[in-house]
Amino acid sequence: MSQNEQRGRRAFLKMGVYSLGAGALGGLLPGLGSRAMAAGTGEALIEAAKREGRLNVIALPPNWANYGEIIPAFHHKYGLRVTSASPNASSAEELQAVRTLKGQSRAPDVVDVGPSFALIGQKEGLFAPYKVPTWDSIPEGMKDPEGHWYGDYFGVISFGVNTSVVKHIPRDWADLKRPEYKGQIALNGNPLRAGAAFGAVWAAALGNGGSLDDITPGVEYFADLAKRGNYIPIAARPATLESGQTPITVDWDYLNLAYRKQFKGRVAIDVRIPETGVFGNYYCQAISRHAPNPSAARLWEDFIYSDAGQLLYLKGYAHPARFNDMVARGVIPESLMAELPPSEPYKNVRFPNAEQTKKAQDTVGKLWQKLVRT
Repeated sequence: MSQNEQRGRRAFLKMGVYSLGAGALGGLLPGLGSRAMAAGTGEALIEAAKREGRLNVIALPPNWANYGEIIPAFHHKYGLRVTSASPNASSAEELQAVRTLKGQSRAPDVVDVGPSFALIGQKEGLFAPYKVPTWDSIPEGMKDPEGHWYGDYFGVISFGVNTSVVKHIPRDWADLKRPEYKGQIALNGNPLRAGAAFGAVWAAALGNGGSLDDITPGVEYFADLAKRGNYIPIAARPATLESGQTPITVDWDYLNLAYRKQFKGRVAIDVRIPETGVFGNYYCQAISRHAPNPSAARLWEDFIYSDAGQLLYLKGYAHPARFNDMVARGVIPESLMAELPPSEPYKNVRFPNAEQTKKAQDTVGKLWQKLVRT
């Protein structure tokens, strides 16, 4: 990567957080207006968490946003045993686990869900409010003001392409309609249940006449792909991308980039940001109101929102929520920045706000089964 590309990437990532301020991640000066004091990671919390002795997480695949390194780092730092249940569960399944496992020792302590599902969890009273010590440096629009949920990292929808199977790499949404891609295109789950798939539908909408206020063209687009036989209702996973079962996966950039690194030397994976319809969104942490290990849950949040935790997300190609603050303080190593892709494809990225997310969720809920029938 050239020095110009490295500078461009830094410029984009700075711009990215500010752009979120214009949409979902509003607030150029994160933290202003928050009256509540952020809780501190004091010895009392650490000792209480150690007495609990464990943390239950859910839906955190090791190759997703670098959780394969984040979880062991937390264990090494505090000595708590981390039980990682159902690593491939969807956001909807995370909320269902909070509901159905209430009162059980194996219930999840924390969740990592898409923003539409964070809103559902908050509305149902599933989350316990908490503010990490670095609360003020999380952009205002990327968190619930009362601390029920808070964005941890964000990404952009991309095409991950197994080039041993796909000879002509698609560059935009119109390309995916070609007959040569029959039976090759998959999402990371069902958009009714998986945040990554929901984001893919919204990205397709932006690339096909829709907007942040109108996701319907995205549902219609995938209905058309399904009718052509190009879209297949198989939940894309690393193994299916590598094997060629789902040789074109529409997924978050940080996942496809991680797969490219993971499969290097075995299978060549090309990662493309579509030329139009560039959509970005974030995932949200929240503590279960029924957490069996509430102190460990709070300690986990303190850790992943620390500089060390946020850098681990960036190492996994996911843009951390506190990136802007960390750039300002000069704590991101140049060597880490150099591993990230150039910024040019990201210049037109769009981010939704909470109202747009709720409207889009309702629309997909009404239309997906009817039109796409998967």
